[in-house]
Formats: sequence, structure tokens, C-alpha cells
Amino acid sequence: QVQLVESGGGLVQAGGSLRLSCAASGGTFSSYAMGWFRQAPGKEREFVARISRSGGVTYYADSVKGRFTISRDNAKNTVYLEMNSLKAEDTGVYYCAAASGRGPPARIDEYDYWGQGTQVTVSS
Repeated sequence: QVQLVESGGGLVQAGGSLRLSCAASGGTFSSYAMGWFRQAPGKEREFVARISRSGGVTYYADSVKGRFTISRDNAKNTVYLEMNSLKAEDTGVYYCAAASGRGPPARIDEYDYWGQGTQVTVSS
């Protein structure tokens, strides 16, 4: 069983930056692909970014490409999401998730473990 705890959320002005962290415990971190998702009020949870087990392969939603960077430190059991040039539409609760399947997790239901989320609010 993997436990995930996000941190780093907060209130920031449009154009600003935040760095989210997700600390994992209870499992072999390097055996999981990791992803970040977000959910705005009244909307479904949506994919933001994912990273392979080694950290060598990343993938982003079009809406954040070029502004967000996902990375991981397997020695620290932590995955990060660096968010720059933030926009009001980036507001939401951000969740990290871990996927234990063999291939890159292409769907939200392929993620096995979820954190409790951290709120990001971007003021315009």
C-alpha cells in the first residue's frame, strides 16, 4: 500500500509560479509511474502530467505544455510539479497518483493510489 502526500499549494497571482511536491511512503517508489491531476470546482478530474518510473519519459496535457514540468527523485521518494506562468484556469485541487501497471498509464483508472490533494488558487 502506497501513501501519497501532496504539499506546496497556495494562492498565487496570475503569471506566478508554484512548486508542488508529493511524498510517497509504504512502497517501492521507483516501481510506480507517477502522475499529476487536477480538479476544478464543478468539473471532472483531469490529467496534467505523468512521468515514467526512471524519470526519463514525461508527458503533458496540452493546456500545461511549456509551462509545467514534472520530475521525480527516486532517492527521496518524491515527485514534483513545477508550475510557471500560472493562469486563472489552472486553479483547482491538484492530486498526485501512482500507477503500478507495466505500461505508461494512459487513463485515470490505471492509477492505483491517490493523495488527498493540495489546493492551488491563481488570482487574475
